[in-house]
Amino acid sequence: MAEGILIRYGDLTLKGRNQKYFVKAINTLIREKLEGLPVTFDFQHDRAYAYFDPSFFEQVQYQLMYVTGLYSFSPIYRAKKELDAIAEIADTLIQEETQGRAVTFKVDTKRADKTYPMSSMDFSKELSRVVLRKHPNLKVDVHHPAYVLHVEIRREAAYLFSGQIMGLGGYPVPMGGKAMLLLSGGIDSPVAGFLTMKKGIEIEAIHFESTPLTPIESAQKVIDLASVLSHYAPRNSLKVLFVPFREIHEAIMMQTPPSYHITIMRRMMVRIATQLMKRRDALALVTGDSVGQVASQTLESMSTIQSVTDALILRPLTSLDKLDIIRIARDIGTMEISNRPFSDCCSVYVPENPSIRPQVSQASTYEKSFDFAPMIQTAVEQTLIRTFHPDQHVDLAMTAFTLQEAFLEDA
Repeated sequence: MAEGILIRYGDLTLKGRNQKYFVKAINTLIREKLEGLPVTFDFQHDRAYAYFDPSFFEQVQYQLMYVTGLYSFSPIYRAKKELDAIAEIADTLIQEETQGRAVTFKVDTKRADKTYPMSSMDFSKELSRVVLRKHPNLKVDVHHPAYVLHVEIRREAAYLFSGQIMGLGGYPVPMGGKAMLLLSGGIDSPVAGFLTMKKGIEIEAIHFESTPLTPIESAQKVIDLASVLSHYAPRNSLKVLFVPFREIHEAIMMQTPPSYHITIMRRMMVRIATQLMKRRDALALVTGDSVGQVASQTLESMSTIQSVTDALILRPLTSLDKLDIIRIARDIGTMEISNRPFSDCCSVYVPENPSIRPQVSQASTYEKSFDFAPMIQTAVEQTLIRTFHPDQHVDLAMTAFTLQEAFLEDA
């Protein structure tokens, strides 16, 4: 079994003078994700080595899949710096990879220990001869091989690896700054949060809750989604800001035309989110909008909704089809939670014929039918902040009618 993993940084090494900051950030993330496991590290300028007992390989591999900015990694196998010992492990790796098939291959040797008596090229040739004697079905092709066996000869031992497991890619959190994710219990917004973190942006989530107009289980969905997303976050933690939205929700339902309910509701949410963004020293808002997917996501709708703020709004899903979003949701583990049959305030009272081309002037006119400014200020001031961690189980009291009551019981 593998005794270590070679970790590659990918694009981070192209950051010029800023490279050291990106590398420092990803090294911090690697340490955080592997905290608690008996792992030792050797961090270098363009890669890292993690060494551990072979029995921990699956756990280490699992945790590395949560490191944003990690390009790829490979299991590595240790051998004495002797040709016979290296050839023995090479034989096992080649047999597992080729399964007796006739393929082209090459040996690529890197001699980190310059005191080793053979040059990299000479060692590759010698090991290739040994391999060909045991595997006559193979053929050397140094230019376009189907299989490459890598050997690194270092001071303490030789290390072998082949192939690579792709990581998340992107950039390490929080090199891109901080943004506020408008997190519902649906499929789209958790995926938007994941893609934002993949670009190195730290997120805090904002959830607008309207219990008891909406079921307490809708807030439970958000808590469980936050727990999943926290796997990818720095320090393995994700803050969620729960905004009490019931008063505004009721006013919109009673005072404005049904066709504009969703437009005005989202305008109120963006107003509140903008204030919270500034309070939390964030630089942008993030939404799960995908152009044309629903009535509130036409260009006219998004323009009318965005007109109430001067904040930068990021929309990572803009060009994705629904099937693409669903695939990512399944991959990151949020799909099953999002599919639970409990609606949030954006979906529980969707009108039959929502406006798909709402106008700013019309929305502003309808909003004058009630005094929303003090409601917004109250919602901002009464926002609850909770921090969630991977695999954390927070069970909201089923007897509670509001989120505030549930959190009091939970406390």
